Amino acid sequence: MSTPPPYTPPKPPFLVRLFDGVLLSVMLYVAVIGGIVYVAYNGSQAMGYNWQWYRVPQYFYRLTDDGFQWGEIMIGLVKTLQLSATAFGIALALGLLVALLRLSGLLVGSAVALVFLEIVRNTPLLVLLYLFYYVLGPIFGLDRYWASILCLAVYHAALISEIFRAAINAVPKGQWEAAKSIGMGQAQAYRYIVLPQSVRFMLPPMTGEAVNMIKSSAIVSVIAVAELTTMGRNIISDTYMSFEIWFTIAAVYMAVTLILSIGVSYVEKRYAHPE
Repeated sequence: MSTPPPYTPPKPPFLVRLFDGVLLSVMLYVAVIGGIVYVAYNGSQAMGYNWQWYRVPQYFYRLTDDGFQWGEIMIGLVKTLQLSATAFGIALALGLLVALLRLSGLLVGSAVALVFLEIVRNTPLLVLLYLFYYVLGPIFGLDRYWASILCLAVYHAALISEIFRAAINAVPKGQWEAAKSIGMGQAQAYRYIVLPQSVRFMLPPMTGEAVNMIKSSAIVSVIAVAELTTMGRNIISDTYMSFEIWFTIAAVYMAVTLILSIGVSYVEKRYAHPE
């Protein structure tokens, strides 16, 4: 008896393959960016704007008599990464705590978690920042830097907690039963069985939250925290190079978020398991 040939799924239609292709995606991206640059250039020409791109590199680095020195943009970028990393670390811990409270089955724990989520998710980030800086800051002695970190951490913790909860629920129930069968308690099951297996479920959305954290950090410029956007505003106030500096700041943010996304994609592949 001959073995039937393996099933070969039909190829998708040509238009579907065309629009799913990498080449077309790159072309569309380049076209959109080119269109934005073209509109900005024409608008600046109509305004009689004097482009001064040659002055931008000095805000990345400069060579002086004292040697190599980082410029304001690079200093602001380091401050942004430090602020975002600290806030994201606190948000991870707080988000995990809130998720575990919701999944605990305890009436008080679930109620506290739900109240926290509803308050944070229904409060605009800017209002939350003002609350932390102008209200909680004087009460607890927080300077603008730590008020900003705690505000970002609390805001993103509400979103991260839902990622944790969904990832934990995605772990098959059989894993819980297996952990109980070998005598593990709930805390041990979380630590050794459930949370390690939930990592691959939470990595993609967690990457998005890390990217959002970096972008959200720009809002702390409204209370004059020294970071990338604040540095850009200071440079513009001194040089009046609005177009050059804002285009440059946007490009720096995009480069950082793209590098982060590529790095986490590599980690995702390492954690991926064949279905």
